[in-house]
Amino acid sequence: MTHDAKTALHKARQHLALAGSPSAARDASALMDKVQGDAPPWTPLSDVQMAQLDGYIQRRARREPISHIVGKRAFWMHDFEVSPDVLDPRPETETLVDVARQQPFDTVLDLGTGSGCILLSLLYEHRDARGLGVDLSAAALDVARRNAQIVGVSDRVTWRVSDWFGDVGTRFDLIVSNPPYIAEDEMPGLAPELGFEPRMALTDGADGLTNYRILTRDAPRHLRHGGRLMVEIGATQAAPVTALFQKAGFQQITVHPDLDGRDRVISGVFSPQTDSF
Repeated sequence: MTHDAKTALHKARQHLALAGSPSAARDASALMDKVQGDAPPWTPLSDVQMAQLDGYIQRRARREPISHIVGKRAFWMHDFEVSPDVLDPRPETETLVDVARQQPFDTVLDLGTGSGCILLSLLYEHRDARGLGVDLSAAALDVARRNAQIVGVSDRVTWRVSDWFGDVGTRFDLIVSNPPYIAEDEMPGLAPELGFEPRMALTDGADGLTNYRILTRDAPRHLRHGGRLMVEIGATQAAPVTALFQKAGFQQITVHPDLDGRDRVISGVFSPQTDSF
C-alpha cells in the first residue's frame, strides 16, 4: 500500500503545530526529506516509510531537536553530524568563526570543541593551519572525528580528552571557545529542545562565568606572543567577561555583535612584556 506524500506532509505539519513546535512546517519538511531520501518530490510513501515518518513526528512532538532526528545540522560551509553527545551548532556561533578567520594563524586550539564545528570551519578557511580540539567528553570527540572527515581536514587536526587546559602543553596563535555560559538559575526557562542536549555543554552550574574565569586566567600560558583568545558569550555577559580579559592582561579587547546585533564574541590579544610567564 502507498500513501500520498502531500497529505502525509500536511498532517505532519498540523500534528507538530498542535504539539507546540515553533517551526512546524520546516520541521515536517525536513522529516519528510529524511524519509524520502533521494526520491523525487511527492513520491508516494510505502507503509514502512509512513511508519518511519510517524516515529519521527512523535519524537519531534516531544520537542527532540530536529537535528538529532535527522542526524545533522548546517553550520558555516558544511552539514555537521550531531548527536545527544554534543551541543547543537547554532547560527550565532558562526560569528566566532567569521571574526577568527579574518586574521592569519598557523595553530588553533578549540576548548570544549563538542561537534568540532568551530575548529573544523576555521581549518577549512585556513588551508595551511593545524588545530587541536579538546573536550571533557570522549563521546563528543568521536562525533568531532567523524565531522573532520566530512570537512576534509582530518590530517590537520588532533583530538584530546582534557579538562580545559589540563592536558594542553603547547602554545597557539589562536584559542577559541564556546564554553557553557548559561547560569544555573536560567536553566528552567530554556526551550524544551535544550533538555535533549548535554547539560555540561550548557551551564557551569553557577553564575555562567566560571569557565570564562578559567579561560582568561590560563590562556596566556598557552598563547604565543600576540596570540588571540576569542570566546562566545551570552547576550548580557559582555561587561563581566571584558573585565576578566582586562584582569588577565589582554589588549585590543573587542566585543563583536552577531547578525541580530547582540553581543556575541569577545576577542583579545595577549602581548606580554616577556615570554617568561
